Amino acid sequence: MLSLALPGTSWAHRLPAGVKFGALALAMAVLVAFDDPWPLAAAALIAVGLHATLGPRGLRAGAVAMRPIAWIIGLIVIWQLLTGTPREALVLGLRIFSMVGLATFVTLTTPLPDLIALVERLAAPLARFGLSPRLPALAVAMVLRFIPVLRGRMEMLALAWRARSRKRPGPRLIVPMVLSLLDDSDHLAEALRARGGLTPPVRRN
Repeated sequence: MLSLALPGTSWAHRLPAGVKFGALALAMAVLVAFDDPWPLAAAALIAVGLHATLGPRGLRAGAVAMRPIAWIIGLIVIWQLLTGTPREALVLGLRIFSMVGLATFVTLTTPLPDLIALVERLAAPLARFGLSPRLPALAVAMVLRFIPVLRGRMEMLALAWRARSRKRPGPRLIVPMVLSLLDDSDHLAEALRARGGLTPPVRRN
């Protein structure tokens, strides 16, 4: 779900963002209702197959997106094995894999401007209460855009540490990471103010 859109002109890229996210929401509701591993395994295969329709780049991008949560799924499955049954662990693991895989496919095939426009349209009723629809749209855009950036920043800090020391950095990178985030937040706030902030546009009769 945290991947940026994959450039392309596939059938999935041509679908409207509202259609894709509506189908995703329906799929999530259906997957939650299933407790049988076989339909969940079929959903996992469908998620992989959808990525395959994008070609090798789609499969590679999907694998990269799933890599950070693979250990989380593993820990959840291990915990479920210790506290429940192997069947429950299998169901939970397949459900999480299918959900994240489908969500990743949607984000890979939906350009960020289309996603922001969709969120802003859905949040349009907030303007009646004096709230800007741009706020949730901006929040989604920032999450999708900056988490890969933050991951790259952490990797750069780790490389810089290893170039100067043979010891593992561990929590020593937290302070420079936080300082860099504070600096980025200042620049982001200045950029938002320069572009009109988050206030709703004034309607003229």
